[in-house]
Amino acid sequence: MWKCSPTPSPRKSLYVGHTDYKYLRWQVIDTPGILDHPLEERNVIEMQAITALAHLRACVLYFMDISEQCGHSLEEQVKLFESIKPLFTNKPLILAINKIDILTPEDLPEERRAIITKLQEDKNIPVMLMSTVQETGVMEVKTEACERLLSYRVDQKMRTKKVDNILNRLHVAMPAPRDDKLRAPCIPEKASARLLQNADKAERKRKLEKEIEEEMGDDYTLDLKKNYSEIPEEERYDIIPEFWQGHNIADYIDADIFDKLEELEREEGLREESGVYKVPDMTMDETLKEIREIAKQIRGKRFELRDEKRLSSRKNKPVIPRNKQPKVRDRSVQKLVSTMEGLGVDMSGSENANFTKSVVDLRRGQVAVGSKKVPMQPLLDKESSAVVRKTGQPLKRAPSRDTLGIKNLAIRKKAQIMAKRDIAKKVTSRGLKGEADRFIGTKMPKHLFSGKRGNGKTDRR
Repeated sequence: MWKCSPTPSPRKSLYVGHTDYKYLRWQVIDTPGILDHPLEERNVIEMQAITALAHLRACVLYFMDISEQCGHSLEEQVKLFESIKPLFTNKPLILAINKIDILTPEDLPEERRAIITKLQEDKNIPVMLMSTVQETGVMEVKTEACERLLSYRVDQKMRTKKVDNILNRLHVAMPAPRDDKLRAPCIPEKASARLLQNADKAERKRKLEKEIEEEMGDDYTLDLKKNYSEIPEEERYDIIPEFWQGHNIADYIDADIFDKLEELEREEGLREESGVYKVPDMTMDETLKEIREIAKQIRGKRFELRDEKRLSSRKNKPVIPRNKQPKVRDRSVQKLVSTMEGLGVDMSGSENANFTKSVVDLRRGQVAVGSKKVPMQPLLDKESSAVVRKTGQPLKRAPSRDTLGIKNLAIRKKAQIMAKRDIAKKVTSRGLKGEADRFIGTKMPKHLFSGKRGNGKTDRR
């Protein structure tokens, strides 16, 4: 829908409204105005209006300004209408000439009147005159648009395949008279008496809204405020009524409100003069810039440490508490000798003493040489004479069970992974409690561990 106004293209979006006609809800779309130039040169707003009208199943109303106050002559408006007319070939189209309260077609010169006469020659597109200020012809345009759209919708549905199935179910019977005898309608006696009784009564105090609607027709508008009996008639249409929810609004109005408003405005002026609302100077000197740069570096370093800790490979490993960590023994033969010499003890000739000999830990396969524990296998490979059994033969370590019958290191690792996976599978499948496991909720239920009741003894319930 195009709407004429003194300013060119005042709207930049679609406006949607609703109206009622024949007990149906109708949607009305007001589109922004479009200018007369090629389609490829139109902006987004104009293309939005054209696209909405081209794709919606609606009746298109094209409004023309006969007074030419919109800034475009009649020739330009007709030229624009002819350029967009092919977009609405298969849709009902109405040409509405607005602002006839300013200038009527009879007041136009002969050459301009011929333009409108030429438009009226097309019988498929009705040309209607209207004035929104005087509300002349507005209802006629609305009625014509709704009727054309209704007939268009019915015609479209009649062309579908479903119509045949519906028509086969319908049959309108028109009975033919069998003779010339007049058969008047039969009204019961009680109904006739009731009609006469109602006719004798006085007329109703007021008409029903349905009767008023039937009398006024399309000019009817529902007015609910006229029935407000609690409010005086001269105050019913006030924007702010004198009474609201049984309270007098005048009782809540402050008599000194204007004096207080003047005092607030004076205080606000003093605040503005004193510079309360002035923006402080945010220029930074060299010291402040240096401090901000250092703070930025500290903040970046903190973020790096946080990300590094988050991505650490040890984040899912258990942490040994400090009190559970193994203690490192720092005792050695050399330290013992130096300590004793510092105390004045002569340690010469103690090279073959008992405390200088190595200790063999057969359970862990380690050899204690001084304060350090080293693996025993390298010493066995070298056939060290310091580590011997009581029989005098070199000590040999038996191979572990997980290395027996394995050729190389790759097969050993694969076997370890398979064993670990098998153990985990057994633990998860057999170690958890299931539905078939025995469950004893109450160790000693009352009905099993109490004696029989005697006569009259029901207190255990």
